Amino acid sequence: MSAATPVFRGYLTDVDCRWSVISGSVDDRTREERGLEPLKNDRFVINKSRYDTIDSYLSECSAPFNDIPLVYDEELLQMLLDAGIDETLGRHMAHLFIRDPVVLYGEKVDIDDEEDSDHFENIQSTNWQNMRFKPPPPNSSIGWRIEFRPTEIQLTEFENAAFVVFVVLLTRVIATFKLNFLMPISQVDANLRTAQNRDAVLRERFHFRQDLISCDSPLQAQECCGGRPCEQEGAKVALMSIDEIVNGKAGEFAGLIPLINSYLGTIEADVDTHCSIRQYLKFISLRASGKLRTTARWIRDFVTQHPLYQQDSVVSSAINYDLVKLMVALSEGDEHIPNFSYSARTKTVDSLPPSVLADNPRLKDDSVLQ
Repeated sequence: MSAATPVFRGYLTDVDCRWSVISGSVDDRTREERGLEPLKNDRFVINKSRYDTIDSYLSECSAPFNDIPLVYDEELLQMLLDAGIDETLGRHMAHLFIRDPVVLYGEKVDIDDEEDSDHFENIQSTNWQNMRFKPPPPNSSIGWRIEFRPTEIQLTEFENAAFVVFVVLLTRVIATFKLNFLMPISQVDANLRTAQNRDAVLRERFHFRQDLISCDSPLQAQECCGGRPCEQEGAKVALMSIDEIVNGKAGEFAGLIPLINSYLGTIEADVDTHCSIRQYLKFISLRASGKLRTTARWIRDFVTQHPLYQQDSVVSSAINYDLVKLMVALSEGDEHIPNFSYSARTKTVDSLPPSVLADNPRLKDDSVLQ
């Protein structure tokens, strides 16, 4: 849905996303590590670039879905197991360290690993995967984090906010309704490869789990998703379109947005917040259904319909100038393009209503609001 990169170095390509291009551009594996020559100077045959999809789930309960052989440093894994780290998480950490550092600063060579995590972050931060597990740094109040990385940048603040809100709300739905989205990780790999294809949001179908209810799911989740918890073993995975995954398919899958709407009905939020969230979700729904074009499809249409385009995949400087100029106008709200732009309306204003100020005179002082 966020696909936004069909042009690279002046050429219109047959992909819609940046992922595989960046993956190839930072792939520093040697011929031995790529399996093209027998191992002699290197230790491992590594299946992927350091910029690629995750290779394993991290929790113990998800281990049965790790159906891709994981390459890891056995000595490091044993050290982690001896320190009390569970095996699934330990394998992930030992897997990160099969790669060499990209860069190492002289002043960071000799540091106290009990007080500083730079040696770990040097490897962790240069494994650019579609999800990143981020432990808190030492002596910090920062909590445990998961970084969601595959989404592409959009032209407007509204669009970017919509994707952020959608992802965050989906995590809340999963945690509150105790849903189970696990499926074989090889199918996650396949999905990301498929997602980069031209117009994948409309043309392609993706592996997705249909039986989301877990043994701990509340009644409301069961009513929304259909089915009963724990009624089957394994995962019921089917090929579905993005429209079906996001908006639902009658009698087969509830849809992510209907699940989010069900969750929103359980929380307390003011009318303005609900209004803003509804507009974000409406935008996501329209993108998923194809009623709004992706940024990649709009760029492709602009290039191929430009009077200077020669049907040779070349995006000339003149075409590129016109494209960027229009992008700026779109991002600043000065242009509206049918079937691409979304007109968001909000009740939010920059000043407080007179009635609120009358009841709270202190709020007239701007410093109180800062």
